[in-house]
Amino acid sequence: MTTGFRIGLSTSSVYPETTAVAFELAASLGYDGVEVMVGTDATSQDPDALKALVDHYGVPILSIHAPCLLVTQRVWGTDSWGKLVRAQEVAERLGAETVVVHPPFRWQRDYAREFVTGLQRMGSETEVRFAVENMYPWRAGPGSVDAYLPDWDVRNDDYPHTTLDLSHTAVSRSDAVQMATDLGDRLAHLHLADGTDSARDEHLIPGRGDQPVAEVLEHLAGHGFRGTVIAEVSTRRAPDRRTRAADLSEALAFARRHLGDERGSERPAT
Repeated sequence: MTTGFRIGLSTSSVYPETTAVAFELAASLGYDGVEVMVGTDATSQDPDALKALVDHYGVPILSIHAPCLLVTQRVWGTDSWGKLVRAQEVAERLGAETVVVHPPFRWQRDYAREFVTGLQRMGSETEVRFAVENMYPWRAGPGSVDAYLPDWDVRNDDYPHTTLDLSHTAVSRSDAVQMATDLGDRLAHLHLADGTDSARDEHLIPGRGDQPVAEVLEHLAGHGFRGTVIAEVSTRRAPDRRTRAADLSEALAFARRHLGDERGSERPAT
């Protein structure tokens, strides 16, 4: 039996290698597509370069992750709404169904004030889904800092579409299965990863932390999930390409196994 799930690879998963390497590995390992993390790699910012990679490797772009990290504050300009407009345009041009976006940082007060209603307006003007990602409080010593507005917990705001990140649930000490249940039909996108009770956003290979990753996947498979699963993991400590490819193959096999997808997932490491 095969399922209708699409399992993609985030280009961030091959860091410090390039966006182009992510396409190469996604193709060789058998991923169904990629999520482009728009970042400091110039290729990730260039729709023409991305289209060339799609054509060369035959791997579609499933989603665009807007440049809303601390390290990408100046990518595609400094206007937050302008970044989302640009992400939407790129998604429409390249056939991606989803734009992943984080809630605003607390200091982005004007942006945060209009964030929920602004996304609803933008979403009504396009077929692209803006899927807002769950974040986490920043831990500082014995306490924590609420770094996001309106809230790091996307259950608490009226977003039509959301992304559930299973490394972020570890940092926030959230019950990931309960969060998936609570989001219900609003859950459109999953960032597949793992984590431990650490203040660091670890993005471990699924199965190497203590998050209920298998249970979340099985919950989605049993409750009519029709979104996209994206492996967003860290392989930055991999000593070479072969090890990185093996880690990413392991993540794909884990996802397929717990989604009930019997397609062969063992591909030669490159």
